[in-house]
Amino acid sequence: MLEVMAEQGLKRGERGLEVTVMCEIPSNVILARDFASRFDGFSIGSNDLTQLVLGVDRDSDRLAHLFDERNDAVRQMITSVIDEAHQRERKVGLCGQAPSDHPDFAAFLVRAGIDSISVNPDSFLSVKQAVAEIERTASG
Repeated sequence: MLEVMAEQGLKRGERGLEVTVMCEIPSNVILARDFASRFDGFSIGSNDLTQLVLGVDRDSDRLAHLFDERNDAVRQMITSVIDEAHQRERKVGLCGQAPSDHPDFAAFLVRAGIDSISVNPDSFLSVKQAVAEIERTASG
């Protein structure tokens, strides 16, 4: 992909162009060090990552109740990619439903050092207030 972009005149690092990779499968996390050498940051897709870490189809009527981004295995994967990325001075964001639905998950992300969180528009204010409170108590 980076080669195709370069062929079109879009070269990573030129004129401020940064390229972020989606981190949605366990191998992205396991190989985060390698991905950090090729990309400028990570965007964790928590819905897909959760589905693949837990081996649970979130769209299955029979299994959806087992799908939970707050599972310890998912949290460990997220913490791992944040740590690896930050060691290599790369930023990490998260897009997914969990921070919008679960304030405790947003709190976990802040404590883990996430750089940005995407949320649903209807939950923006409440998540922003929760994150601000977490950051205030963490720094004070």
